[in-house]
Amino acid sequence: MSTCVFVQIRCRPGTTYDVAEQIALREIHSELYSTSGDYDLLMKLYVPADQDVGKFINEHLLDIDGIERSMTTMTFKVF
Repeated sequence: MSTCVFVQIRCRPGTTYDVAEQIALREIHSELYSTSGDYDLLMKLYVPADQDVGKFINEHLLDIDGIERSMTTMTFKVF
């Protein structure tokens, strides 16, 4: 079973489209949206159950040039 995670991404000014393209090329996301507000992109992804969420995000996402900051929200089964 995988863990559903949402990651909000703030990009350096002028790099949002480039960052979104790099994410798309890596094929790690389930959904990717452009957003307004404090963050530029919202990504939904599923982290494999045998992977550490923080390490997975660091190794597969945060090395993309143009990402300035991120905020990760983990989800949990309620019912």
